[in-house]
Amino acid sequence: MQPVEINLVPQATSDDQLIALWLQGRSPHTQRAYEGDIRRLRRIIPKPLAALTLADLHRFTDSLASLQPSSRYRVMSAVKSLLAFGLRIGYLSFDAGSLLRLPPVASRLAERILEETEVRAMLHLETKPRNRLILTLLYATGIRVSELCGLRWRHLQLAGDTAQITVTGKGGAARSIRLPVSVWELLRTTRGDAMADQPLFAAARGSALRPLTILRIVRAAALRAGITAPVSPHWFRHAHASHALDRGAPLHLVQATLGHASLTTTGRYLHARPQDSSGRFLGL
Repeated sequence: MQPVEINLVPQATSDDQLIALWLQGRSPHTQRAYEGDIRRLRRIIPKPLAALTLADLHRFTDSLASLQPSSRYRVMSAVKSLLAFGLRIGYLSFDAGSLLRLPPVASRLAERILEETEVRAMLHLETKPRNRLILTLLYATGIRVSELCGLRWRHLQLAGDTAQITVTGKGGAARSIRLPVSVWELLRTTRGDAMADQPLFAAARGSALRPLTILRIVRAAALRAGITAPVSPHWFRHAHASHALDRGAPLHLVQATLGHASLTTTGRYLHARPQDSSGRFLGL
């Protein structure tokens, strides 16, 4: 009997199938953004993906001139990712995107890192216990808003005198994050008789809070604290990373907590708020 050969590489027979495979496993927010980016590509360059040339991609890049640099970068990154994926699984015989250089984008990370005093003011001035717990958990764990909204009580497990949460991040990767004792005490006292499969943070009808609701809670807290910048839940993730590193947390620990695939990503926070400068040695 001949051995049966099992092909574990995902297959696609059309552009639509390729796009669906490429999007699989990404968060709903990312899927919506990337779907819009690829629709834009197919509208501007109405050709099969296999027929795309570098000249086509340059023409598409030119069509994005009215977008902000960061948005332009995201769109072109999505296109490059899709084409590279198509080549990797054998659907495309050539990746025109590999020859495309992405435009440089100035980092605005430093502008989005709240001071510790600002975070504490947002927590202190929030009068609703549930909302204060949401803000506290975002800051204490650095989780994404989609990860927060997906939390159920069964995702909490006891760990010594505290507990840990298990969240599912980008690409379906799960990670466990140990909670500070004070945060665990707050969570434990608010559970009541909630069942294991119920959301940690539920709306009036029992369904999980949506990211837009969390954004409104964060924006209102920022305004009460006198912060006029457009603070979003992700700013708490930035604050967690930056403040933890400032206080001596090892880089690899922050990487594991945030679920970064690479230390390079976590290292951006060191460059965004340097603790010293060679200018100190100039005698000015």
